[in-house]
Amino acid sequence: MPPKSGQLTTEDVADAANDTAAKITADAQKAIADAAKRIEATVQQALEQVRAQSRVYADVAGEQLDEASRLASEQIRARPLAATGAALGIGVLIGMLLASKR
Repeated sequence: MPPKSGQLTTEDVADAANDTAAKITADAQKAIADAAKRIEATVQQALEQVRAQSRVYADVAGEQLDEASRLASEQIRARPLAATGAALGIGVLIGMLLASKR
């Protein structure tokens, strides 16, 4: 029996459902792509902050290492016998620790 004027056919309903599903799928894909872009931008920003902060830490550590090296050199020059004795004591201690693990 043919549909009456103004009534929807099964085919019309199926077409409408397919159109709605396609629109929902397209909207979901766009939302996922937008979210991925935002996440990528956030991760890039965080990486840049970490890089910048690590440069600062590396610079500070390098300066502190240089200062410690300078102070150690001054102490060794000022007290060479004490420095030699300390180095010898540390060497003996490390040797004993290594020997006891065997």
